Amino acid sequence: MRKMLIAGNWKMHMTAGETEQFFREFMASLRQPPFREALGRSRLEVALFPPFTSLYVAAFALEEAPRGFSLGAQTVHWETHGAFTGEISPAMVEESGCRYCLVGHSERRHLFGETDEMTNLKVRALLATSLRPVLCVGETLAERERGETFTVVRRQLLKGLESVPAHRLGQDVVVAYEPVWAIGTGKTASDDDAQEVCHFLRSVVGDQLGAEGAESLRVLYGGSVKAENSAGLMARPDIDGALVGGASLKSDSFLAILRESLSALA
Repeated sequence: MRKMLIAGNWKMHMTAGETEQFFREFMASLRQPPFREALGRSRLEVALFPPFTSLYVAAFALEEAPRGFSLGAQTVHWETHGAFTGEISPAMVEESGCRYCLVGHSERRHLFGETDEMTNLKVRALLATSLRPVLCVGETLAERERGETFTVVRRQLLKGLESVPAHRLGQDVVVAYEPVWAIGTGKTASDDDAQEVCHFLRSVVGDQLGAEGAESLRVLYGGSVKAENSAGLMARPDIDGALVGGASLKSDSFLAILRESLSALA
């Protein structure tokens, strides 16, 4: 059975000091025996994606967390080293204590011009290390209104996974469906719509890379996820977790999502 992953993407928020404060509150709740025991018994995995400047603070704090908690980076360069001012290599991310790395997030695609080809280079570079890529796909509102959702996410998925062996999918790759029109807007795809696209993504992987890879692949939903809608989303058969944005910036709202996710797994 696939593990559920709740991932918190902090984007360009949270200084090192704010990160320290977040974890003081967060870890105090995790130390409560009923919650800690429920997490330990579950198949829930949790990952947080702070800014690069806060990774070491977060890594130190998570040393006291229950099993199943890890860190991720928000982006990476595909080269191992070189004259790439401002960039971070996979080895640097790996050494900072990360297990995951986002690739292909819509803000990287639309604000910084990252292409499907660049996303694929990042996926392959991460898989050359111990890091696990979280490949983000999703359509804009205009694409959705033109009926292009499935065409867009299929292209992003297959381009992003090009040259990735099928046996790496379930163990080492996560896919996140984030409709661009739902990110930070307060709008959320309905449970049915999110399930439909996540099921489609799984079926595309099955058609192209085989049933075994499709069945073991974890597919997350992202886009204005909060405690009020998380349990319904997590209960869907092809949704294996959430990529959470704003609601992951406060320990109480993120903990509420974790509690709802645990109830969906019960």
